Amino acid sequence: MERLGNYSLNKFVLETGRTHQIRVHSAQMGHPIVGDPVYGSGRSIGVNLTGQALHAYKLRLQHPRRGDWVEALAPLPTEFTTLLQVLRQRYASQIEK
Repeated sequence: MERLGNYSLNKFVLETGRTHQIRVHSAQMGHPIVGDPVYGSGRSIGVNLTGQALHAYKLRLQHPRRGDWVEALAPLPTEFTTLLQVLRQRYASQIEK
């Protein structure tokens, strides 16, 4: 979605909930999740994260009894918006429009 120097903001649409799916595939493609202690690069980015920079902003599930679809939305945590601001400032001259 957005390139920020050696970092990028990506959007994933999952069909299954396999454990570590996003983390493993991202690392295999050369784009590890920032803050991932297992599959990440171990590089410090200068922003204190309480975990990894991976966030499910929307979940859509079929209710097991009623059968209708239930959707939940969650805005980005403050630490993620701070991370994006830091990266955008750091790489402002390189940001692709």
